[in-house]
Amino acid sequence: MPHSPVLVFDIETIPDVEGLRRLNHLDAALSDAEIAEFAFQQRRAKTGSDFMPLHLQRVVSISCVLRARGNFKVWSLAAPALSEAEIIQRFFEGVEKFTPQMVSWNGGGFDLPVLHYRGLIHGVSAPRYWDLGDGDYADSRDFKWNNYISRYHTRHLDLMDLLALYQPRANAPLDDLARLMGFPGKLGMDGGKVWEAWQAGKADDIRDYCETDVVNTYLVFNRFRLMRGELDKTEAAAEEAFVRAELTRLDKPHWREYLAAWNQGAGDREQKFEGEA
Repeated sequence: MPHSPVLVFDIETIPDVEGLRRLNHLDAALSDAEIAEFAFQQRRAKTGSDFMPLHLQRVVSISCVLRARGNFKVWSLAAPALSEAEIIQRFFEGVEKFTPQMVSWNGGGFDLPVLHYRGLIHGVSAPRYWDLGDGDYADSRDFKWNNYISRYHTRHLDLMDLLALYQPRANAPLDDLARLMGFPGKLGMDGGKVWEAWQAGKADDIRDYCETDVVNTYLVFNRFRLMRGELDKTEAAAEEAFVRAELTRLDKPHWREYLAAWNQGAGDREQKFEGEA
């Protein structure tokens, strides 16, 4: 296991309908779907895409893997049980508590800027996360040289950004890499379907999808540790087996589906290698 706590995270978002209503002075009688479609049409006309600006992305789920002290925990902070403000505040409280190495896939390009803007709107407090070496913590000086904010530091490791050597044209999809490694990849949903699922009342499906994606990220991170020399092949394989065993213990439908896909993916990869031999 990693020497220090590792917190892998992923967020899912929907259009901030109330924010869009306020900024555009739209009629209160308009439905959420109508507000969102109005905004999508504006974005398509301006940019050619209906992808909303980051400050207008409402966070409905943050899923996390925490690997610490011999334990593996996967969980979510999610709507509608929690408000957006509560989701973001509790996430940063976890950073405050554990001071983990944070790991993400495109977290520097999407997840964290969204959390910055939305946290700012809601008055969230995150002093440990924003420590740049001038905080009140005993080890604050260390954060001058390795903090969560600087792109080239590793206290937050954006795997996508690093593996592409910080060249956007070299970015690779997490789903592709995970499946090429024999891991399940995305199951049943992708980010483009989250708004549709939310309107259909499928908040639990969004949360489950987010959880499986964050486990994909952890497994890719484990392979990165092997490539970097932090693990040898025996240790990396043991970590994958440990994760598989921990997911089996959760015994929930999305984890059963994930494990079945993992078994299939691993089998397909073994057959491919045998054919190349």
